Amino acid sequence: MKIGLVGLNQTGKSTLFSLLTGKDGDGFAVGGKDAANIGTCIVPDERIDFLSGLYKPKKTTYAKIELTDVLGFSLSNDSRKSGASRFLNDVRPCDALVHVLRAFDSDSVAHDLGSLDPARDLEAVETEMLFADLVMIEKRISRIKAGKKITKEHDVEIKLLERCFEQLDKGGSILDLDFSEQERVFIRSFAFLTEKPRLAVVNVDEAEWESKTWHNQKALSALCEKLNIPLLVLCVDMELEIDRLPPEDKDIFMADMGITQPGIATLAKAVFRLLGLISFMTIGDDEVRAWTIEKGTIAKNAAGKIHTDIERGFIRAEVVNY
Repeated sequence: MKIGLVGLNQTGKSTLFSLLTGKDGDGFAVGGKDAANIGTCIVPDERIDFLSGLYKPKKTTYAKIELTDVLGFSLSNDSRKSGASRFLNDVRPCDALVHVLRAFDSDSVAHDLGSLDPARDLEAVETEMLFADLVMIEKRISRIKAGKKITKEHDVEIKLLERCFEQLDKGGSILDLDFSEQERVFIRSFAFLTEKPRLAVVNVDEAEWESKTWHNQKALSALCEKLNIPLLVLCVDMELEIDRLPPEDKDIFMADMGITQPGIATLAKAVFRLLGLISFMTIGDDEVRAWTIEKGTIAKNAAGKIHTDIERGFIRAEVVNY
């Protein structure tokens, strides 16, 4: 599963990417040849920690998610057109998106639009994606109608696309439409941006974290509720400080700040839930491992994730309480 971190410039997005992946988030090539940075994020799991401590295996393998740090999107008139095109191309292959929104103030890092308003920033990126979907639908319908022969399949496709267009034209999201399984498979072939699950992360400073308030908080909360986008709050600077501490000092610092687990762990788990994924474990002296499956997968099919022979020869599943 590919997750795209998206947002305007100077939001702390690349720093968050580095924290999640352990990889430098500033690796964009000069001239924009490589528009996005890609890394792997481990999904923390207390059950894996417990089982690994119990079995002391040679290898411990956590569930993983592929992250794409999409080049920051600019709304300035000078670079908007070329930047939007590259931004949309990098976002389209992603299975889900995480909006990184800036609420922290900084004298050394200016906001791209000159003022702080995370609700405005979220709406700007969402609007850009909505327009991109509208344009794609219009082009596809025009191409079909310009053809020499319109088949019954084309008629069905046009009606489905017109339904999507109507939803988007009134400011809605394709993700909110009800489709049959066959229709959903067809819609996914277009990789519509508003059909992707989205999560929002507001990046606050330490004072905002402690007070639990930030710039235009009510407006952002209302917008996320309207768009059905879950909202998380992180202080990326504080997460960076936690990450740099020796292991023995991390628990003390987190306790002093009232943090039960690092925010990057909370985010990784939230993304896992957003995609409707769960893990099951295999255990032994050689390896304790988390296997990723979709929620609702039956045990026999889950066994096939390990090996097709196990699925074919499946006998029974035993449930062990933890």
